[in-house]
Formats: sequence, structure tokens, C-alpha cells
Amino acid sequence: MSWEDVWNNAQSNIPSMQDALRSLNSPRSRVIRVGQLDSELLDLELVNLLVEPLRKALSLVDTSLQHRFDAEMHLLTQLVLYRLSVWSTGASYGAKLQGLRYATPASGSRKLAPSGLPQQLLLMHGALTIVAPYFHNRIRAYGLSKAWPDAPSSDRRRKLWDLLVTLESSYALLGLTSFVVFLWNGQYRTLADRLFKLRLILARRLVQRDVSYEFMNRQMVWHAFTEFLLFLLPLINTRKIQRRFHRLKTSLLLSITSPSKAVTASRSRGNYWSLPASECAICTENASFSLNMAETSMTFTTNVTQPFSSEGEQAPEAIPRHPINIPYITDCQHTYCYHCIAERMMRSADDTHDSQGWECLRCTHIVQSAERFVLEPSAGTAGSEISGSDYAFSSDMEFDVTDISESIGSYSESGLSDEY
Repeated sequence: MSWEDVWNNAQSNIPSMQDALRSLNSPRSRVIRVGQLDSELLDLELVNLLVEPLRKALSLVDTSLQHRFDAEMHLLTQLVLYRLSVWSTGASYGAKLQGLRYATPASGSRKLAPSGLPQQLLLMHGALTIVAPYFHNRIRAYGLSKAWPDAPSSDRRRKLWDLLVTLESSYALLGLTSFVVFLWNGQYRTLADRLFKLRLILARRLVQRDVSYEFMNRQMVWHAFTEFLLFLLPLINTRKIQRRFHRLKTSLLLSITSPSKAVTASRSRGNYWSLPASECAICTENASFSLNMAETSMTFTTNVTQPFSSEGEQAPEAIPRHPINIPYITDCQHTYCYHCIAERMMRSADDTHDSQGWECLRCTHIVQSAERFVLEPSAGTAGSEISGSDYAFSSDMEFDVTDISESIGSYSESGLSDEY
């Protein structure tokens, strides 16, 4: 018998076979409990992986910020992930990795989110699972910091603490009961899911047991990017950026307070042009960048907000805030401390981006050399004790600081010279 004869004889039996297959009930796909629990663990791990780079970045700025805003970082990360996953697609990232998605019973004409789930239901679910734990942690931490458990039993704080402990115990008992029921029937994973009747079902009819590496690849890219930023951050010259910001802010304030003098001052005057000659401009600038709030010079507008005399110069003070130690004079005839000018000029020489030299803080002149400031005594004061000021530079010889501006032009060329 040929194949054609066999096929022709079987044609009459095909309809009956199809009807028999349609009458059979297809096996219902079962959602595995361990897959639902693994999706929750994956969500927690994803939040920790995203928060860790933020902790490192804040620790580089200030170590106290990491502990102060740790709860806020978790809250912001969870809200962003909830918006991009459950609200938009109907499943968290951990549920997607397990091939699951949320489903609700058939509802009426309610406004739906992009995921197809009711908006009001998702808002309440997100508030209960994300926002409520944040406020609970904050209230508990505040109560412990204020010693609520140690207050007398009649105190209102102790009553609030007892109420908080009672709510925690009740929630833990309800959560345990819900979890036992979940292990029995495998329907609702958490207490919030049971309250709002959100079930995790299979996202596809055909269950695939292979693991998708899409989210792992994204996490590897994000981790490499954050590691690159943490490697690049120490290479940035923050002091140079601060100086430029300081200069820009000073020029803007000067243009606001005295617009007619702004152009002239920006061309021939530095940020500390009005500083008394008895003070070191570099020490003053370093103090302005200090984080010690107790210092009076801790401000970006120190040289602008100082009192000025009628001639436009800064009014002298009885005791300088930052006196000059071992004065050295630059080629633009301005005096600084030896260790200050040496450190700035050596840093400028080492910096490839600043090959021209260091810029004077008083006149914006490019400083190429500096030498020891030596006061040449005049004929009228030779052999007599120099007086007129109670303050003197910490150098080898004592002299009146009020004569600095007059004696700069007549300083000795035979002094100790140190050029950089």
C-alpha cells in the first residue's frame, strides 16, 4: 500500500481526533512559590546595588552625609524603580527576571496606569510598601535619639513608643500569618499584595526556564561607569575650581555694588587688592575655603565685604588676621609668606595646565620669581628704634608694617633671592 492510500484512508479520522483534543482540558500553569520569593530578593539586591555608588559619592564629600541621608537614598531609589517597573510594565525587575507580572481581579471603569493596572490601587500599594516603611524607620530612629523608651510610663513620649511597638508587633504577626497562608496556597506573596489582591502570575503562556542576562548587563555597565567616576574624581583639581568660582563670584558682587569700578578692577586688581599690606593674601584665601564655621574669614566675599576707607582702600586693622611670616616679595612687588608663595609657585610649576605661572592675588600679574624682602633703613631712622606699630613681621629684622608700601620700591637687590 502506497503512502497516498494511507493518507486518504486517514482523512476520515482526523476530525474526530481534533474534537477529542479540544475536549481535553489543558493543564493550568502553576506559579512556583520560590520564584515569587526570589523576585522579592532580586528587587532588594537591585536597590542595594544602586544605592551603594551614591553612598560612596557622599562619603567623598562628607562622611556624615552618608548616614544622614541613607534612608532618603533608599526611598528615592525605590520610588524610581517602582515608577519605571510596576507602574509602567506591571512587574518589578525581579519579577521580570522570574517571568512574572502582577494581575488584579476584573474591575469596573477605573482609571488605569500604563501597565494596565488601576492607578489608585498602585498608588496605595506603593505607599504601603515604600513610603510607610520609610516613615516608620524615621520615627523609630527619632524616638531612640530622644530616649522615648526610657521616659516615665505616664509621659506622652513613652505612650507613643508603646503604641509604636504595639503596631510593629501586630504588623509582624499579620505578616507571619500571611506568609504561612502563602506557603499553603501560593497566591499572595506579601501582606500588601494580599490586602490589594495583587497576584503574581506568569507573564507568558509558555514558561521558559532560561535566565535573562539583560538586567545583569545593565548593572555591569552602571557599575563600570560609577567606578570610572570614582577614579576620575580625585584627579580633578578642586582648589583650582574653587579659586575660579571665588574670582567669578567676587567680580559679580563687585559689578553689582559698584558697576563703574568693576571693569577697571577686573583688569588691574585681583581678588585681594584691598587687603592690608600686613596680611598675606594666600593665607586669607586658604582661610576662606576652610570648613570651620567659627572662623570669621570663612566666606567667599571676605575681600568685598571688608570696610573701605574714603579713598577706596580697606581700613587697616589693629591686629592682622593673617600676618606675614618670613616675607617674600614677588616680581610684581607684592609681599606674601615664604611657605605660601613657595607652595603656590611649585604647584603652578608642576601643573601642566598652568605652565605660564602663578597669578598674583592682588594684581593678577603672572608671578615668575620671588625673593626675600629686606627693608633698607633710611637715614632718618638709622640707629634708632623703629616704632609706630605694635605688630612686626616674623622675620630676621623688625620693621613697621605701615612702611611696607613705601619701602617696596626701595627694597635691596642684594637680599637673599630664591627664584622658582
